[in-house]
Amino acid sequence: MDLLRWTITFLVLALIAAVFGFGGISDTFAYFGKVLFFIFIVLFIIGLFFGRGRGTLP
Repeated sequence: MDLLRWTITFLVLALIAAVFGFGGISDTFAYFGKVLFFIFIVLFIIGLFFGRGRGTLP
């Protein structure tokens, strides 16, 4: 869940930078936020597929 937390942090920083008029920094934060979000989605889907085989042992 840390990856999702970092994604939200970067997107909030991008919004704050955009409000204060720092366009270049805002674009960079938004780009990093998007990249981290897609990495999170890919790892989440991989975890769903490979985590299904695990069960509780009797």
